Amino acid sequence: MSAAKAEQKRTLVADHRQARYHYEIGEVFEAGIVLTGTEVKSLRTGKATIAESHAAEKNGDMWLYNAYIPEYLAANRFNHEAKRPRKLLLHRRQIAKLANAVQREGMTVVPLKLYFNEQGRAKVEIALAKGKKLHDKRETEKKRDWNREKARVLRDRG
Repeated sequence: MSAAKAEQKRTLVADHRQARYHYEIGEVFEAGIVLTGTEVKSLRTGKATIAESHAAEKNGDMWLYNAYIPEYLAANRFNHEAKRPRKLLLHRRQIAKLANAVQREGMTVVPLKLYFNEQGRAKVEIALAKGKKLHDKRETEKKRDWNREKARVLRDRG
């Protein structure tokens, strides 16, 4: 199955759009996420945000911190906490690889997307990332502006 078809079957819930601006994205992983029932129902409404969140290793497991999944309004006393840490489901080798990169190379584990896959399971796309310096961000912006201007000129010519 092509990557485009796999993208079509996904139901995107949250997207960290500025991650590629603030970080140089390295290797990307797909991880499952441990959720309660009300969190899944709340995610299906599509109101979650992962812009301020990050992942870190703790006691041999990978955890997603600071991801905001709002409370499900129809649930009363069985509701979940909106910004609680959530366990990510990864293989041991993947966890070791991520933890080593964070410790040795000073990288960060950043969530890029939160979505439901074709089986209806909630997944998080996480990536190893290195923070960009201010001049790198300016360079990225210059390239984007130039590509936009170039496309505009080519479109106007014919």
